[in-house]
Amino acid sequence: MADSHAIDADDPLELFDIWFEEAAKTELNDPNAAALATASGDGAPSVRMVLVKRVGNERFCFFTNAESQKGRQLKQNRQVALCLHWKSQRRQVRVEGQVTELPAEAVDTYFHSRSRGSQVGAAVSDQSRVLASREELEAKARDFDAAHPGEIPRPAYWRGFRIEPQRIEFWMDGAFRLHDRFLFTRDGDGWRKVRLYP
Repeated sequence: MADSHAIDADDPLELFDIWFEEAAKTELNDPNAAALATASGDGAPSVRMVLVKRVGNERFCFFTNAESQKGRQLKQNRQVALCLHWKSQRRQVRVEGQVTELPAEAVDTYFHSRSRGSQVGAAVSDQSRVLASREELEAKARDFDAAHPGEIPRPAYWRGFRIEPQRIEFWMDGAFRLHDRFLFTRDGDGWRKVRLYP
């Protein structure tokens, strides 16, 4: 049976909030984990899991090393796709749009809200580049931590991005593969909604 919120919804962002709150109650780990797909300037795709955060009224934000493969691709091609899958709810949400950078103040606030260990890890990681050994990484983290007994400075390359959604699709599992799919497409200041075949 289809979710009545999805059938009646006119605003996909409000519907996302409802679904996310429900998923947060039943997903054992990281209900905000999502597959983020990016592509290089020549269209070669890449996908990985990220943790999606909310920053103010912006729902689809994430943070990364801008010098990583992901960061380099975001600079070359700002079009991205995101998919959250909540197995316990038998639902998924797909988001497509362009990324824009979050303001430095918002990135600073989030960076310093993380555990000290996570801040150190972000500061010492040459993300996506070749690492000789685990021991080298751990030594680098210990040395950096000892050299910064106070606040950990946020590296300039550690940045935040938000997806400006142009398409948001809600998928609900149905018996005999008769799934329910609702697609919202940006239409001026509002949204156009259609039901899709499964």
